[in-house]
Amino acid sequence: MKWILPLAAGLTLATGIAAAADMAKSDALPGYVASAVADPGRAADSKDDSRRHVAEIVAFSGVKPGDSVLELVPGSGYWSRVFSKIVGPDGHVYGAVPEPMKQYSDETMALPKSYPNFEVLVQPANALTTPAPVDVAFTAQNYHDYPDKFMGPTDPAILNKAVFAALKPGGTYIVVDHVAEAGSGLRDTETLHRIDPATVKQQVVAAGFEFVGESDVLRNPADGHKVKVFDKSIRGHTDQFAYKFRKPAAK
Repeated sequence: MKWILPLAAGLTLATGIAAAADMAKSDALPGYVASAVADPGRAADSKDDSRRHVAEIVAFSGVKPGDSVLELVPGSGYWSRVFSKIVGPDGHVYGAVPEPMKQYSDETMALPKSYPNFEVLVQPANALTTPAPVDVAFTAQNYHDYPDKFMGPTDPAILNKAVFAALKPGGTYIVVDHVAEAGSGLRDTETLHRIDPATVKQQVVAAGFEFVGESDVLRNPADGHKVKVFDKSIRGHTDQFAYKFRKPAAK
């Protein structure tokens, strides 16, 4: 399956061609991903699916039935509901809530009521652990939060080492976040809520991971990387990177 999908801004397609493209994309997705995305229990989420490319990102993660998943800072549970449906009754999803984020996590705390295979883990930001090893670790739009003051701050090296320890050998680590200007490092994490992708790659590889690849489905070349992600001019359409890393099978 091809994961790098270029954006086609401003391109108008005939109805028949668009329908054919959508059908081809749907056929390329694992059936269990398409089924989980179509679950009626996430009807309220569906309005954002096209913009957030939920199916493509979840397929890119490699999550499959029976897997165990660690999701960092689940928030509203947008990704959690899909993961829960994919892994099914034989799988498990751990939602890690750093203590500084607990006050914003009411929706996360309620998820086990509807998704019995979802378990909330409230922990210090710098002390991430899981009750059992997991197949996939996933973070969307919150990796950049960890080095900020309200999170301790937590050195990304501590976070990445904890994720490495939580994963099974050969396990996958997915990092999705808002792009900052090239060369900016951690400069904009607290002000613009962005992070330099090259810095993330360097930090995660330094923890022992192998870089596997990336998906371009969330990239937006129209984003100049200079405004806060909540600015109305760009909110919901920021340029985002999606990186896949793997824990070596021998570790």
